[in-house]
Amino acid sequence: MKITPGLTDTAILQSLGARLAARRIAMGLTQADAAEQSGVSKRTLERLEAGEPVQSPNLVRVLRVLQLLDALEALLPSTGPGPMDVLRREGKTRQRAPRTSVGEATARPWRWGDEP
Repeated sequence: MKITPGLTDTAILQSLGARLAARRIAMGLTQADAAEQSGVSKRTLERLEAGEPVQSPNLVRVLRVLQLLDALEALLPSTGPGPMDVLRREGKTRQRAPRTSVGEATARPWRWGDEP
């Protein structure tokens, strides 16, 4: 099943679980072997492969055993500031996202809310 934005969270988790199970089987590992090597319980691995929620550290442990950590880098590459952002900010990095765009901030002056 292709993962698309229209799928429910449950369907996405089930698809990911099926893919992890297929990878484990392709590597010739039983659930017990993969669970032992990753340091999680067999039941946790069963839940993961069934598409049930598990804790993030457990997912990372299983991905490590299945040699899929590189896939996380492709999924969520580190984002750094662009060259122009570095120049504009004089080498300082942004610490938080802006609440409004620049155009909105200048279009409406700020008020307390209790003024007529």
